[in-house]
Amino acid sequence: MADLAFEPPQQSGAAPVLVASNRGPVSFTSEDDGTLTLRRGGGGLVSGLSAIDDPSAVWVCAALGDADRTAARQAPDGRLDRAGHDVGGQAVRMLDIEPGTFARAYNGIANSTLWFVHHLLYDTPVSPVFDDRFRREWDSYTAYNTAFAEALAAEAAPGAAVLVQDYHLSLAPAQLRRLRPDLRIGHFSHTPWAPPEYYRLLPDDVAAEVLTGILGADRAGFLTERWALAFADCCEAVLGATVDRAARTVTHAGRTTHLGVHGLGADADFLRERAHRPDVDARLAALQEAVGDRRTIVRVDRTELSKNIVRGLLAYRHLLRSRPEWLDRVVHVAFAYPSRHDLPEYREYTAAVQRIAHEIDDEFATASWQPLILHVNDDFPRSLAAYRLADVALVNPIRDGMNLVAKEIPVVSDHGCALVLSREAGAYAELAEDALTVNPYDVIATAEALHQALTMPAGERADRTKRLAAAATALPPQQWFLDQLNALR
Repeated sequence: MADLAFEPPQQSGAAPVLVASNRGPVSFTSEDDGTLTLRRGGGGLVSGLSAIDDPSAVWVCAALGDADRTAARQAPDGRLDRAGHDVGGQAVRMLDIEPGTFARAYNGIANSTLWFVHHLLYDTPVSPVFDDRFRREWDSYTAYNTAFAEALAAEAAPGAAVLVQDYHLSLAPAQLRRLRPDLRIGHFSHTPWAPPEYYRLLPDDVAAEVLTGILGADRAGFLTERWALAFADCCEAVLGATVDRAARTVTHAGRTTHLGVHGLGADADFLRERAHRPDVDARLAALQEAVGDRRTIVRVDRTELSKNIVRGLLAYRHLLRSRPEWLDRVVHVAFAYPSRHDLPEYREYTAAVQRIAHEIDDEFATASWQPLILHVNDDFPRSLAAYRLADVALVNPIRDGMNLVAKEIPVVSDHGCALVLSREAGAYAELAEDALTVNPYDVIATAEALHQALTMPAGERADRTKRLAAAATALPPQQWFLDQLNALR
């Protein structure tokens, strides 16, 4: 790793437990009069951190926009809790990273390089191109990670446990180790991990720095054993590290890092309660009116390249073309919420989703039947309504670290649903036995799986749903977080 000149913290902080992630548990918007409005976020990390009954625990995150930066600048050392903000009883330190540095680190490296590598997304005849621009972006990524490492070092009590999250912060564990060797450090990857032959698309020095950055942790966590072993394979191939696959350890440069597998599950209690509130009931009634007495195929995704929405739509079109018995008897409810629209590839992908949706409607719609209901604006209550309505859930990513939608729909479904699941989703490791498995690139086979799912007897569908829901909730977010913390300690 590059020899960075770190300034050691002047004194230890008081936090016995720390979490670091790009996105924090709160965000801000600026009103017309200049006042800041705070909004709390959700998700597995927020739920998991709530398991810590210690007001001294600190969450370190980045300011993501101008309003966040204003809030961070106005708070002492970025500590939102000390500035009077209601951050849900948690201490939050928000980092005001220079906007250009943040943009280059976040868009240039995290989302346009590391994400693309781990999800095998590159169109390799033309990309990637690692040129001078990339090197400027890499310098920013290093600086971004350094800001986190220094903040964690300043906040952590002696011997504290630090859980660093995801591909945005691949370098921070080793940086933090140099600043505070007394700490217990964990890193968790929420993405897949690329196999060595693909991972080595990265420049040799960058590939090594990412691996040694994570190996600065005492434990490196992954969503599935497949991703953990792929990381170990890369350490062996790129660094010459010693790997014990049975013990799940990687030894390099005199240190041993343990690999953990923690398959994040759905939060059953929250989902079932939230899915029966009045706003969800209202959206469910609207969907039921639009669908009528027809069967439903449901998907809910971000318009993320890896989610494979386009091939899912093509599979549905093939189903209607090849199985005319489903004409006017099924509706595909597809919610594809915008993602990363500051990247041109994502804008183009969203346009492709909308174009194919229009083609399906043009080919099949009648005065009384709308074969496809597509929404591209985010609406969580509407998503939960679709979960409840689903006869079939289509989850066909080309590669996914986990995919919680595959776990959430069986938990919320009112009458049981058949799950059509890509073998490239991390959730496949836990749900394969009761799902209908598909190769995500095979449109014809996916269409056939949709037909099988639609014709599955109700009793079998209900039994499978119960087993899917049990597997999906085996490790809810709070326990997922505590398991990592206990293993680290």
